[in-house]
Parts: sequence; structure tokens; C-alpha cells
Amino acid sequence: MRPILLVLAAGMGSRFGGLKQIEPVGPNGEWILDFSVFDAVESGFGKVVFVIREEMEEAFSVVRDRYAGRIEVEFAFQKSDDLPTLQHLSQQREKPWGTGHAVYAARNALDAPFAVINADDFYGHDAFRSLATFLSKPNLADNEYALIGYQLENTLSENGSVSRGICHAATNELLESVEEHTEIRRNPETREITAMDSSGNETSLSSKCSVSLNCWGFPASFLAELESLLSAFLEENGETPKTEFYLPFAVDALLRSDKATACIIECSSRWLGVTHREDLAYVQTEISKLFDQGEYTTPLW
Repeated sequence: MRPILLVLAAGMGSRFGGLKQIEPVGPNGEWILDFSVFDAVESGFGKVVFVIREEMEEAFSVVRDRYAGRIEVEFAFQKSDDLPTLQHLSQQREKPWGTGHAVYAARNALDAPFAVINADDFYGHDAFRSLATFLSKPNLADNEYALIGYQLENTLSENGSVSRGICHAATNELLESVEEHTEIRRNPETREITAMDSSGNETSLSSKCSVSLNCWGFPASFLAELESLLSAFLEENGETPKTEFYLPFAVDALLRSDKATACIIECSSRWLGVTHREDLAYVQTEISKLFDQGEYTTPLW
């Protein structure tokens, strides 16, 4: 079976101020989503599943129409009460439970090896080609995962802080752990990069360290492990109203318990993202350069 592309699009873009997933960034009004879907089609993916909130369905109907005839499109809804256990916890919850929960929400649509990406990130040709090659391996093991890694310095915003999963790897390029860091920013004078680690402590980060941008590859069997981890997370943290079940946390738990391995695939493509509305002009300029350099042709479709 051809691999599936899972697009996490449930975020309403609170910092951005709107549905940034379908904001025009290309010279002919292309969205960031267009490039991800285009690169996925070119790389051999057979279906794209968008995880959205139910209230976004009408706005996202244009997405289904846009890709009709190019690739199979399916929607999955991330709902706060869609939980493997402890459904009563949703009564205290104002929003869903994070990126790990978003993947869980799409479980019924994922019957083949799948890649996971964010809707509002530009990953580039190489990321999708690498993931398609990994996911199409005839001997892909049930506990074998992949992460597309990007250098931290190439993923920062000049217009505010970002959150990233900092990757720690062994010498054989196998991922050892992923630690979520928030409030990552570069000091404009010293150029030092600082962040808050998972314990809430301020720390300095190397500009060359590898980071996760939620660009993963998994066999379909990962979903059973994810459900088990989500259940354990809810037992321990479910009473905390704003806690989130991050996808990197789930992978990290499996790596630390020796239940899985994950290779880091270093990506040669350039990453671009729109976290803050002020990022938009820069992304539009850089996308235009890719057309000028022949990376993409116009019109894209």
C-alpha cells in the first residue's frame, strides 16, 4: 500500500490570527498546504488525511475541492472527548490534548505506513522523498520510526518565540530522545539561542542541534502504542486542564523503554514556517525564490 500523509491542521492559528493553513504564500496564491500535498503526490503518497476540528469543516471544504482528482482526501476530527479512557476529563477541557492526541484522532483513517506533518510548515521536496522511501520499505518493522531533522538555526522566527523538540542522537544516527523546548528565541545582540526546557528551566541551545518539526514516519502499528501511552498520560495528567500530549513525548517514551527505534534523516530542503503573522512576508519572499530557482514551476498544479 502506498504511504499516507497525515496533516495536523486542528490548530486555529491563535498567535497568527486566523487560518494560516490556507493563507496564500506562493506567487499564484498557493498555500503552504499546496506545497506539502504537491511534494507528497510527487513522492508517491496515496492519500492525505487532515486532522481538523469539527468547527473548521466548512472552512476546510475548499481543501477537499482543491485536491480532488490529484490525491484521495479524508478528514479526521480532533475532539476533546475522543479518548481511550477517562472520557469524563473532557468536561474540564477547553481544547484538544495536543499533537499526540491529534494523531490518535486519525487512527481509523490510517491503515498503511504514514507520515506526520504540520499544516503550517513548509518541509521541501527532500523531506517527502525521504519519508516515502522509508515508509515503502518492504521490511519496515513494527517498531521502526523515522524523523526528518532540521538544524535549529534554520527554524527560528525573528518575530517571536517558537517551540521545538530538541533531538538527542547516538553516534549511529539513531534518535535517543526528544525533549520539548518552548520560548525558543535568538538574542538579536548576542545571537545566543535560549529556551525553556521541559522542566521549566531556561537553557542555551546550539544553533546546529537537530530539531523535530513534527515531520515523522511511522508504521500503522504505531497507533496501538500511541493509544496505550495516551491512556497512561491521562491517568497521570488528565486532571491538569492545560496539559498536552505531544507526539514527540510519545516517541520519546517508546525510545527510552527500548520499545522502538527511530532514525534521524537529515533534510537538505529548506524549512519555512508561519508562526506569527509577521513571518508571512518572509515566507512569501523565500517561496518566490524557489520558483525563480526552478524548484517549482508555475502554476504549481
